Amino acid sequence: MTFLRSFVFAIAQILVTGPYSIFALATAPLAPFTRFRLIAGWSHAMIWLARTVLGIDYRVIGMENLPRTPAVILSKHQSAWETLAFQVIFPPHVLVLKRELLWIPFFGWGLALTSPIAIDRSSGVRALRRMVEQGRKRLAQGFWIAIFPEGTRVQPGRRGKYHLGGAWLAVNCGAPVVPVAHNAGLLWGRGAFLKRPGTVTVEIGAAIDPRDHTPESLIAAVEEWIEGRMIELCPGL
Repeated sequence: MTFLRSFVFAIAQILVTGPYSIFALATAPLAPFTRFRLIAGWSHAMIWLARTVLGIDYRVIGMENLPRTPAVILSKHQSAWETLAFQVIFPPHVLVLKRELLWIPFFGWGLALTSPIAIDRSSGVRALRRMVEQGRKRLAQGFWIAIFPEGTRVQPGRRGKYHLGGAWLAVNCGAPVVPVAHNAGLLWGRGAFLKRPGTVTVEIGAAIDPRDHTPESLIAAVEEWIEGRMIELCPGL
């Protein structure tokens, strides 16, 4: 049954993504917020398919912790699920990502229309400065910013290195930080074709005021909270 569900989901994803990518490109003349909301419809469709076809539902703990002003989301990264679900759960936000993703035909072009903060990871300090510059613009536009501080997907029960970029952005832009933990990788593994039914738990921590921190102390506080919650979200791993 798991194989059949996963196969049907993969076919449905292909059938929906092709036409939707053309639709996404047609939104280019529109305002950034309008483009985002229309393009995010694809993620809403994928999460609906995940629930109805794969049997993957989710619950959110801590929605009351979301500040009323745009913030920086620093989240655990385990699978593709959260990159889709966050567009359903959180206010309109942009991703910080490597610029090479924008070069992928159709997918990357549509991604570029969501106003991401694209950086060249090999450029070091210049990448941080560019991220802060673009981050200020996105926050001023009313967008939130989502960053996966480990930089890549990490299997449940494991911990990657938490990079400084997201904390650097928050401190230099004066934006509150919202730490997020979840266990999506238990059901939707990294690059896995087979996806298991169940309920993903997404836990949102209390917002952290960057004025009380340096980038180093801020990312340490985020890591401590996220990894502390992961022990309970992924028991036995």
